[in-house]
Amino acid sequence: MPEEIRDHYEHDIDEGERLTLGPGRLEFVRTQEIIRRRLPPGPLRILDVGGGTGIHAAWLADDGHEVHVVDPMAHHVEEVQRLAGPERRITAEVGDARTLRAGDGSVDAVLLLGPLYHLTDRAERLQALAEARRVVRPGGPVFVAAISRFASLLDGLSRGFLFDPAFRSIVERDLQDGQHRNPDRRPHWFTTAYFHHPDELRHEAAAAGLEVVELLGVEGFAGWLAHLFERWDDPADREVILFAARAVESEPSLLGASTHLLLVGRRP
Repeated sequence: MPEEIRDHYEHDIDEGERLTLGPGRLEFVRTQEIIRRRLPPGPLRILDVGGGTGIHAAWLADDGHEVHVVDPMAHHVEEVQRLAGPERRITAEVGDARTLRAGDGSVDAVLLLGPLYHLTDRAERLQALAEARRVVRPGGPVFVAAISRFASLLDGLSRGFLFDPAFRSIVERDLQDGQHRNPDRRPHWFTTAYFHHPDELRHEAAAAGLEVVELLGVEGFAGWLAHLFERWDDPADREVILFAARAVESEPSLLGASTHLLLVGRRP
């Protein structure tokens, strides 16, 4: 893993905290509901590749599934292991999405909710997707997350970064080829990453041998409207925000407006 990416997750951000505060809560809840509605009846053996500190492994285990997390960061793996208990079947190991240790067809479902963000070379992304296809049983689902090609443009506009010429230069490259770089490691400008056009994510999944079941926008426009999350703790208001995200989740013309894309694939 490049030094700047490792440094980002060690010092700049707590991924679990990001998903439980502010706009990240919308991403978290929407990811949960999409995965739950596409998982087959359980209990299941689930491989969570790039699972970070176990934010998704925890609720999946609480749902009764057996979850194994693979992550390149040793301190993430240590945190995941602390989540395990008599009522939570969670295990974890340090590993690489491109070369999984799991056997062929050995799990019922695979989560690939982070690795494609930071595999900037297409061949490596296809390798990670092919590995997910290999280890899931025939007919099993693979959930693949990607960051939208337009994320920095919309984030920069909503938070004012776009008025900084240095950030605009970053955005221009994002729009041109999806290669996101933050050479000066400016806070809130993310780290080395790849941002997908929705059509491109479909093509990569298919090229790796996955059948594409659906491609969804996770947050819709709601993810960019920070003031909405002052209302999140009110159940009725939260349902309105979720309604807005669900209403456009599969609208082709609006997919790229979401911060995150979530592809549901299946091994033929």
